Amino acid sequence: MSAATSRVVLPARRRTRAPRSARSWVYTAIGIVILAVMLFPVYWMINMSFQPSGNTLNSEFFPTQPSLDGYAIAIRDQGVNLLTSLVISLGVVVVSLAIAAPAAYALAQFRGRWVDGVLLAILISQMIPHIVIANALYTAYNDLGMLNSILGLILADSTTAIPFAILILRTAMAAVPVSIVEAARVDGAGLWRAFVSIVLPGARNGVITAALFSFLFSWSDFLFALTLTTTEEVRPVTLGIYTYLGTQVANWGAVMATAVLSSIPAILLLVLAQKFVAAGAAGGAVK
Repeated sequence: MSAATSRVVLPARRRTRAPRSARSWVYTAIGIVILAVMLFPVYWMINMSFQPSGNTLNSEFFPTQPSLDGYAIAIRDQGVNLLTSLVISLGVVVVSLAIAAPAAYALAQFRGRWVDGVLLAILISQMIPHIVIANALYTAYNDLGMLNSILGLILADSTTAIPFAILILRTAMAAVPVSIVEAARVDGAGLWRAFVSIVLPGARNGVITAALFSFLFSWSDFLFALTLTTTEEVRPVTLGIYTYLGTQVANWGAVMATAVLSSIPAILLLVLAQKFVAAGAAGGAVK
C-alpha cells in the first residue's frame, strides 16, 4: 500500500460558536437594567401625554384609555412656540455654516503657529459661561432694539454653534485631498467654485454633523431665550414649557404632550443623520 493511499481523510471540523459565559450574561442583564432606568423618564413622559387625567401620581402605568386631549391643548397653546423654535434653529444652522465653513477651510489650508493659537482661542470661547454672554448680549440688544426678536435669538444661539462647527468642519476639510482642489483650479474653477463643488461635498459628513449639532444647540436653548425675551411675541418652546408649568399644574397631560412634541424633531434628526454623525465623529477622532 502506497503512502498516498494510506492517508486517512479526517472529517472537517465544524466551527461551533463558543457558548456565552455566565459573566457576559450578567453584563448584558446589567446593561438592560441601566438602559431601562435611563429610558423610564422618557416612557413616563409619553405615558402621561396619553393619560386622560392630569394627576401624575395616580396615573396608570400603561394608558388603558389613551386620550389625545393633551396633544390638542399643547398644539393650541404651544404650536406657535414650536414654530418659533423651528425657525430659530434653522436660522442658526444657516448662519453657523455660512461662517464656520469658510473659516474651517482657511484653518485647514493654512500652516503656521498662529493656526494653533486660533484653535486655542476657539476652544477657550466655548468655555465661557453662557450667562456671561447672555448678560452682555442683553445690554447690546437693549441698545440696538433687538430684544424679543427672532434675529437676535439666531445670532445669540450662533455664538454657541459656530465654534463647535469650526472644529468639526476643519477636521473634515483637512481630509479633502489638496490635489483635487488644485485640479479644479487648473480646469478654470475659482476659489468659491472649488470650495462649493469640491470641498463641501468631500466634507459632507462633517457638514451634516455640524448642522445637526447647531440645530440641537439652538433647539434646546433656554438661557438665551429666558434672558433676551421679555414678552410672549417671540418665545421658543423651551421657555414656553417653563412658563406652561405654572398654568397647567392641574393638567400634566398637556405639559407632557408639549415635551413629546418638542422631542420629535431632535429624535428624527438623530435617527436620520446617525451614520453621518458617526462617520464625522470617527473622522475627527482619527485626525
